[in-house]
Amino acid sequence: MAFRLGTKNDRAVLIANDGIYDLEKHGGGKFSSDPMEALGRHTELHAVASGLPASPDEKLDEGSLGICVPRPKKIFGIGLNYRAHAEESKMEIPPNPLVFAKFVNCLAAGNADVIVFGPTTDYEAELVVVMGAYARDIPEAEAWDHIAGLTCGQDVSERGTQFASKPPHFDLGKSYDTFGPIGPAVVSVDSFEDPANLALTCDLNGDRVQDTRTNDLIFDVPKLVSYISGICTLEPGDLIFTGTPSGVGFMTGTFLKPGDVLTTTIEGIGSITNHCVAKEGA
Repeated sequence: MAFRLGTKNDRAVLIANDGIYDLEKHGGGKFSSDPMEALGRHTELHAVASGLPASPDEKLDEGSLGICVPRPKKIFGIGLNYRAHAEESKMEIPPNPLVFAKFVNCLAAGNADVIVFGPTTDYEAELVVVMGAYARDIPEAEAWDHIAGLTCGQDVSERGTQFASKPPHFDLGKSYDTFGPIGPAVVSVDSFEDPANLALTCDLNGDRVQDTRTNDLIFDVPKLVSYISGICTLEPGDLIFTGTPSGVGFMTGTFLKPGDVLTTTIEGIGSITNHCVAKEGA
């Protein structure tokens, strides 16, 4: 049975029947409360999910959920991975994935506030891959077998920092605190009829600013896992932000400001909603 794994009060929970189930409580003595351990044993979560009682521990309130993958060792981002985004950026289609790092401090819950650190803070709605197994030199045909699930994400970027030097500081410009909200949960791959073809949208203050399907990725999920695992070992809980479609604020001058509301939705996963707030002392 498919599963949805999240966190509540720093504890791993399964989400089903419009409710929350504590994993340690319902795991038959086989799981601790650590969500990172659960990701590394994601194949065992299917059995736990299938045996959950009809009555949850508590009613689901997505606003109370924490970061669904709280302590990944590595976070990768992919630039220019939708053709239309490369075209709007007036950049050439890369011959190989354009990979950069986001640092772990940027992670935030799906309902967390996003701090606007500068005048050119931008949104980037993305499908996020959550690894579930150690992967080194993985063939594309085997990539999905190493993935625990998928989640929604925002690769928030401060463009002034990103382009403060040549070549650009992709890592620093995308790693401010709160610049990586993800959630609401890690959704297992078998939850989707076709995990490679999901609708993805981004709304800014209720207006649709990004709208695509993930089958328009230049380098799809298996290609990214194969490419990155050929360079470094991927580990359970590692995240891959797979790239953003066209419509980012950088191209229109529509940057985030305090008071804005950002909603990212992916078919079969759900939505994350982030309110933009001013930097303390600004």
